[in-house]
Amino acid sequence: METVFQAFSAAVERFTESAFLCVPARAGRDYLPDGADQSYGATAEGVERLRRRYASAGYGRGHRVALLLGNRPEFLAHYLALNAVGASIVPVNPDYQHLEMLFQLEHSEAELAICSNDRVADMETVAEACTSPVHVLNADVLPNSFPEPDSAVNGVLPDNGTECALLYTSGTTGPPKGCILTNEYFMTAGRWYLGLGGLMAFEEGQERVLNPLPLFHMNALAITVTGTILSGNCLITPDRFHPKTWWQDVVLTRATAIHYLGVVPAILLNQLPDKNERTHGVRFGVGAGVDPKHHEEFEKRFGFPLLEVWSMTETDRIFCDSIEPRQVGSRAFGRPRNGLQARVVDSTGIDVATDEEGELVVRFAGPDSRKGFLPVI
Repeated sequence: METVFQAFSAAVERFTESAFLCVPARAGRDYLPDGADQSYGATAEGVERLRRRYASAGYGRGHRVALLLGNRPEFLAHYLALNAVGASIVPVNPDYQHLEMLFQLEHSEAELAICSNDRVADMETVAEACTSPVHVLNADVLPNSFPEPDSAVNGVLPDNGTECALLYTSGTTGPPKGCILTNEYFMTAGRWYLGLGGLMAFEEGQERVLNPLPLFHMNALAITVTGTILSGNCLITPDRFHPKTWWQDVVLTRATAIHYLGVVPAILLNQLPDKNERTHGVRFGVGAGVDPKHHEEFEKRFGFPLLEVWSMTETDRIFCDSIEPRQVGSRAFGRPRNGLQARVVDSTGIDVATDEEGELVVRFAGPDSRKGFLPVI
């Protein structure tokens, strides 16, 4: 299997009736307020309908489509359909406003934007300001025929070197940078995630992984979604992190694993005791940046380990403190293994002593030190 769509198709054959996607209930939300589970088979039917529309319109390798859909199920349907024809997605942060969206559309050269109903007008205004034509479609009322792209398609069939997504950095030190991520990158991320082992061992076709992080980020999209597909498991994707109903959602969705960012444990520890906080089936949490003083306290109160990780969009693979004995209450995130190598060096490239500050440098073992990393264009 070279592409994400090929991996998904293989999972559909094996896990047709199993849940692929779970949306927790959220009263008042403009989509699936009662929540829903969606099987691999049902997802595949929706993906195929979209794939035919994209293929008929002429989309393929070399084209990019912007997705302004938040964490809606439609995001994954369009993503998989576009991957099937070889086109790339440009996920748009739903918090972006006019100038940020304009920069992203112009820079990415996306020719089509698929939007949630509440953002269609915003995107149409942005499209009017773009120097090149951008078609805008409402994901809730899609036409039977999609507008044709203006550029020619690359007729080569999609493979592991085909661009899968163009993800943008946060832009804290300047304009966001577009990271061109291939199918090889996504497949490497998912396989590495599943192979970390230890306390982070996944059971094929048995896990329900709750990740409240946004699909426009590599954590949820490249790592968790791909890992879910490759293992035939279920992805639980809320619209965002909801502290007050977190444990209720965890129990009702039957989550067996969760993802977090450092602020999440602190927020949950600050909540009043909840009857659901010890009746869940979560075996582990995986994330980064938990405050060391909260680490042990969280595990004792809620009953499962927080496995600290480190990764970057540039490096794809994860370091993870999942092998006992762990370093609970420290800033540790595991040791180099499985071919991922690391050193901490000073400004001259010399290794620093333990407990001294330095720069983390990483590589992959073997002749290709960047294998699976962010491609160099």
